[in-house]
Order: sequence, then C-alpha cells, then structure tokens
Amino acid sequence: MNFDESEPQAVREERFAAERAARRAARKTASLDSWGAHVGAAIVTAALVLLGSFGKPVALGIVGGIVLLWFATALVWAHVDGDHGRHALRRAYNVTFGWGNGL
Repeated sequence: MNFDESEPQAVREERFAAERAARRAARKTASLDSWGAHVGAAIVTAALVLLGSFGKPVALGIVGGIVLLWFATALVWAHVDGDHGRHALRRAYNVTFGWGNGL
C-alpha cells in the first residue's frame, strides 16, 4: 500500500480496499503446507508430556493454556478474515505451530 498525498481520499480508500481483497484472495488460495506445523505440534506435545511426567501441573496448565489461547486467537482471526470450516482450522494450526518449519 503506497501512500500518495496528491491522490483523492476516495480513490485511495478504493485502491487500499482492492489491495486488501487481493491479498485475502491470495491467502485463501495459497497452499497450506503443514509439515512445519506438525513438527511444532510434536515438540509442544513432547514438552507437555515431560511437564506432566515430572509432576509439574501448574507449569503444564500454564504452557497448555498459552498454546490453547494462541490457537483460539488464530482461529478467531481466520474466521474474521472470512475463512470457515476446515480451511480456518488449518490456518490456525499453521499459525500456532508453524514455527516448527524454522527448525
């Protein structure tokens, strides 16, 4: 989104809306590769199992709650963005655990 001061406000808003719509359409049609998210979910699951096995229920609740809150926020964001059903769940899953792709 480039800002041009000589451009009328109505034209600028229309152009920004068109650019947002194009980015939204690109996000919806993009491939949702979940390999990195599976790695991230496996690491989080292993950490939660270790916390549970060492008898740390408070830490288990805190870490599990943070991950759950992160996923719920990503799911709400995907739903507000116009995704529904399985695609919204996959986007939220990739946002929550996709950091595993960098490992």
